[in-house]
Amino acid sequence: MTETLEQALARAAPDLPAGLRAAIAARASRVRVGDGYRLFGPGDRSESFLIPLAGAVRVEHMGPSGRSVVLYRVAPGESCVMTTSCLLSGAPYEAYGYAEGDVEAIALPARAFRDLVEHEPAFRDLALSVFSQRIIELVDVIDELLLHRVDLRLAGWLAERAGPEGVIAATHQAIASELGTAREVVSRILKEFERRGWVSLTRGEIRVEDAGALKSFAAAR
Repeated sequence: MTETLEQALARAAPDLPAGLRAAIAARASRVRVGDGYRLFGPGDRSESFLIPLAGAVRVEHMGPSGRSVVLYRVAPGESCVMTTSCLLSGAPYEAYGYAEGDVEAIALPARAFRDLVEHEPAFRDLALSVFSQRIIELVDVIDELLLHRVDLRLAGWLAERAGPEGVIAATHQAIASELGTAREVVSRILKEFERRGWVSLTRGEIRVEDAGALKSFAAAR
């Protein structure tokens, strides 16, 4: 049996009242995009409010030099503060949004979004509640970029993401975007970590050989 939009909303946002879920479902549609799909970019106008059901949306900013940094991710049931801000202000996006994994989401048209924000406190809470958390995350990103060395941040990043097998499937460019630096910098540091025996490198994959050493090194900050 195919899951209805109301059922999907109940799964993704269980705190929403049943009546509000019905009101959203009546005006919304379901969208699906593949991994890596660009959902929005600088200059685009926001035409709908998305509530992810599966997958995630990675929001990143790219500077004039072409260097990008990940600002935050939108998980299932969460909302994107940049989309909310653009819908409320009418301003265009100033960052990129990419699908991470196959993304399924509920899309609410802009006019319906503004109507629900104005008349439904529970929906307004859903749309606006993550602002404070996102601000904290963005301050952390700025702090990392300004105050901490890339090699220390990379060591911590690797130690945190190494699973039980110690394998991280990521390109050097993807890691550079996560850390807000250049691919060449990441490659140079990884080569040094490999020389020390902390990691081993293959194409598109990093194997953490000594997580303890990476954690100790990262703690130097």
